Amino acid sequence: MAGHIISVIGGKGGVGKSQFAANLAFAFAQENRAKTLLLDFDQKASGDQNLITGMRSKKTIKDLSEFNGAIDPRTIMQFITTHKMGVSYIGMPNDQTAASQINVDGLGKPLKAMQNLFPVTVIDVGSELNDLTLKALEFSTLIFIVVTPDLLAANQTKRLYSELITMLFPKEMLQVVMNSYVKGHPVSPEVIGRQIGKPVFSILAKDEQTCAGALSRSTPVMAVAKNSSYAKSVIETVRKLNQKNVLKALEKIAKPESVGQKKEKGDSKTQEKASNAWNALKVRIHRSLVEEMDLKKTDDSDPKAKIILREQTKKLVVELLGKEDTKGILNTREDMNKVVKEILDEALGLGPLEDMLADKSISEIMVVGPDRIFYEQSGKVKMSDVVFTSDRQALNVIERIVAPIGRRIDEKTPYVDARLPDGSRVHAIIPPCSLDGCTITIRKFPENRLTYKDLVKFGSMTEAMADFLRISVEAHRNIVVSGGTGSGKTTLINMLGGFIPANERIITVEDSAELDFPQVHVVRLETRPPSLEGDGEIDIRTLVKQTLRMRPDRIVVGECRGGETLDMLQAMNTGHDGSMTTVHSNSPRDAMSRLETLVQYAGAGLSPKAIKEMIASAVHMVIQQSRLEDGSRKILNITEIGGMQGEVITLQDIFTYKQEGMSKQGKIEGKFQASGFIPKFIETLEKKGYKVPRGLFSNT
Repeated sequence: MAGHIISVIGGKGGVGKSQFAANLAFAFAQENRAKTLLLDFDQKASGDQNLITGMRSKKTIKDLSEFNGAIDPRTIMQFITTHKMGVSYIGMPNDQTAASQINVDGLGKPLKAMQNLFPVTVIDVGSELNDLTLKALEFSTLIFIVVTPDLLAANQTKRLYSELITMLFPKEMLQVVMNSYVKGHPVSPEVIGRQIGKPVFSILAKDEQTCAGALSRSTPVMAVAKNSSYAKSVIETVRKLNQKNVLKALEKIAKPESVGQKKEKGDSKTQEKASNAWNALKVRIHRSLVEEMDLKKTDDSDPKAKIILREQTKKLVVELLGKEDTKGILNTREDMNKVVKEILDEALGLGPLEDMLADKSISEIMVVGPDRIFYEQSGKVKMSDVVFTSDRQALNVIERIVAPIGRRIDEKTPYVDARLPDGSRVHAIIPPCSLDGCTITIRKFPENRLTYKDLVKFGSMTEAMADFLRISVEAHRNIVVSGGTGSGKTTLINMLGGFIPANERIITVEDSAELDFPQVHVVRLETRPPSLEGDGEIDIRTLVKQTLRMRPDRIVVGECRGGETLDMLQAMNTGHDGSMTTVHSNSPRDAMSRLETLVQYAGAGLSPKAIKEMIASAVHMVIQQSRLEDGSRKILNITEIGGMQGEVITLQDIFTYKQEGMSKQGKIEGKFQASGFIPKFIETLEKKGYKVPRGLFSNT
């Protein structure tokens, strides 16, 4: 009867995964009175199992991966060391360099053989989903995910669990083990189960003294303290598996195949890359299609021509499919329609990205090579089950995006910023700079422009904060929106732009136009890359200088990343109050330092103090936007700049967001607070007759 492989993985380091894996192997040997195998696949912690078990194998996992002979009861003896309690062991090389050189594909045959040699094999696979880990999981009957009673570990374990589900591992074979359990601890097994989305299968008692003592003696707990609370917990785990026939039941569940195989790159290996018959069929049809038609001779600007071409191509695809043996691949009319659509999308459109672009719930699409496509939905990043048929197809999509707007991408300039007809922002980078194939990032824009009401509804801010921001924009405050990538800076500045009175002239300057203000009188400027000869480039700094000759009431720069910051600040200081821009930084104080650094890029030779004084007088407010761990986007600070105090720019928070914890559903909980500070410009407005409700600045 074939044996079973159990892999033990941790959502993060330091959860006691390796000690559990070792003692689990010893508990199986004791309970089942049968020989058990322990394998160390943890490359990052190479050698840890040697310390935990006190054993050192004759040869290592690296040697096993390079062994070309048959694995049988005789040949396995040259690799293993066997403990008197019946546990055989093969360890990881102590040297990190040697550990990184393991031939992962060479382990498939030995792992298959182990199932015939040992009733149970336990593999310590570390806490990363690398190729070696995936190879172990591919052959596993059961995967134990170890977690400790803290929310950070639970959150990272939830990510790991979700990623494994995305890779098509059945939920039944993924079981959670809670280590370091203490009765009465607020983070109970029930809390952990709700956080991860999977009930805890087994609980290991916290027994630091016994575990530390066993480790200091380089002996498993099962060998020196089998009556300890920790050892009893591990034995109970084994008994639960045995009594419920868990391993036998899991044998019948279909698992993903070859998840750990490294896929080849390049058109010459396309057929090899196709992970199933469906993709292989698409590859063959697409090749035939290219031979029959010149798909590049299309007029993208003529909608009628596009429709005619699609119909002609569809007819040819159906004919080509008719010549193929599709038995077992295309079983229904739906299958036929689906494969035709996928081939047409890839030949004429944006391939597997078409459906994601049409899905309004998806906000961002991230392509990492031809066979890994991720997307962000409701603030969470997920992996798509659709792929490109080859890297060439991914490159075709990039070229299809950039050609209509006069941009190019090639080996000389292997990166590009562009936009789709609907305004979505696209960034692409190709080999040789992108090592894993063509990389595409698409930031989608909502079909309907988001207003402050939407952001209040989403919990990004409060009504009081929105009212204050409206007053600030109408009062011509110069505003810098600060935040990290994907934090929602552009969405926020679009909302702020909606507060600008309709009778004012707005000029926007961007690398790739994405600002979308509701007013009629908006002039949109966009940079231009250099020509093939390397000349003709127009950068943001040039355009900011041009805006000053265009009678602007407001200047909005999409993002300050260089010397244009100096020109922007000078504009703010010379009668263009009410201007806005964004910067990448993590706090209002960091934003000041960032602006100071960016001004120095202009090469004007200004002293640090002069730069700070310029910033302090030009910028009135900083709004700190952030994307939190649960995927939500919130304004963390609305801060007024109060001028200079000595050598330091003074900042005063007006509104802040205070994080208080995490809900059982994994959502961050907290509240927005007003500091009670009344901004200086409010009194000026009131003197002019502007009525500002003082209740905005209190928490009552």
